[in-house]
Amino acid sequence: MDLTKNLAYDRMTKAILSEVLTENSNAIDIGCHKGEILSIFLNNAPKGEHIAFEPIPVFFEGLKYKFQDIKNVTFYPYALSDKNTITSFQFVKNAPAYSGLKKRNYATNTPDIETINVDVKQLDDVVSTDYKVDLIKIDVEGGEFDVLKGGRRILATNKPILIFEFGLGASDFYDATPEGLFDFLVEYSYEVYTLKGFLKKEKSLSKEKLSQLYNDKLEYYFIAR
Repeated sequence: MDLTKNLAYDRMTKAILSEVLTENSNAIDIGCHKGEILSIFLNNAPKGEHIAFEPIPVFFEGLKYKFQDIKNVTFYPYALSDKNTITSFQFVKNAPAYSGLKKRNYATNTPDIETINVDVKQLDDVVSTDYKVDLIKIDVEGGEFDVLKGGRRILATNKPILIFEFGLGASDFYDATPEGLFDFLVEYSYEVYTLKGFLKKEKSLSKEKLSQLYNDKLEYYFIAR
């Protein structure tokens, strides 16, 4: 029994990555943070070429140091969205996992926020057309839909598996809705699942079910393929 939903999501994400990645898979980690998911990429796809994005300078430098001997990962210090710009970024120093382009609801009542400027890019503009991506993980504290909109070419041509956070209290600060996300993914022939549903080979979610899970705060991590 998992003690928290986060621990359950971590366990199921690890199981999914073990199931869907082959040794030659290429994967992208958006919101790499300290590299926990990237390490799983490397364990399951040691011959793949991986890409990691992390805009917080102290974490970006930490990643380069931690993985300095790894030759098949390219790191970028960018935040990703649906436009190319330079903008402010909310670095929550006492809860860094909640950092993002916009302020959101925080687990702490006294967030220590440092506003920094970051380069914002569209995924399609950073990743070469020659790069074939098999899986993308996105955890950017509410801006996941904007990241997807900046990767339309990749979604259309590569059809990578998507593992992403999408929850009330974060995504709504980016004016994202579950209905809008669902319609966008259907446009690219994707089906959406909960992590548990995917592992249990259950049928995909309807738009109504995704909306219910989101609005009732029952789930905030999903997979699409």
